[in-house]
Amino acid sequence: MQCPESLRVQAQFDREVDAVTAADIERHLQHCIECQGLHQELEQLRVGMRRELPPVEAPAALRARIIRSLDREDAAAAPRSRRLRDAVWRLRTFWVGAATGLAAAAMAAAVAFFFIAPLRMTPIADEVVGDHVTSLLSSHLVDVISTDQHTVKPWFAGHTDVSPVVVDFKPLGYELIGGRVAYVEHQRAAVVVYRHGQHVINVFSWAATRRPMAGEKARNGYHLVFWKAGDLQYCAVSDTSWDELLGLVRPLQQAAARDARS
Repeated sequence: MQCPESLRVQAQFDREVDAVTAADIERHLQHCIECQGLHQELEQLRVGMRRELPPVEAPAALRARIIRSLDREDAAAAPRSRRLRDAVWRLRTFWVGAATGLAAAAMAAAVAFFFIAPLRMTPIADEVVGDHVTSLLSSHLVDVISTDQHTVKPWFAGHTDVSPVVVDFKPLGYELIGGRVAYVEHQRAAVVVYRHGQHVINVFSWAATRRPMAGEKARNGYHLVFWKAGDLQYCAVSDTSWDELLGLVRPLQQAAARDARS
């Protein structure tokens, strides 16, 4: 009898689920032999197709139409996105003031409800802020714990779709503490995690598949800095001050540029 989770496993493999659902499916895969076999078959099929079928580049006109369509979807999702951002801010404010076990339980339930809501139609900024907030409120801040960049960078090779720049800037006050997998734009994005004083800084990277994002943004008390290096899109997120965040971003941008040229 086929496992009832098989369809969700296929959706996760095709990157058609949000971050919370993907994490739930990955936990299921750890103990379901049938779904492990299905996932392996899908991976073998993908590898075979990539090996046997010649790459085909989409015409420029088609890429332009797709980008315009995605931009229209983002614009249509903007009112809902604002409501989600307001919800995150209310939850974060409540968490700071929560002092009793009952309040903490209520907060956990509220966070779970919020993040179960689909994130596919929200702007990328909301996706990375959502993952950042989730990582701070759960035990899933890092998948690989290490202060050694030569341990963290190779780990990404088998777990994410990209190979980001990884540097420990401890002499500058930014200590590398590890890395994890996130889901951004339906990709297995890499997240390099730093600690600066009492603040955590998550640095996301994924394959740039649309118009490059650059510049500084703010979402509900969180600061974001986007930049592109080579074929990778980067985004650093934290609730630290702009100056402290840029203190990490600037040397990271230089390192990412060197890494892209090598």
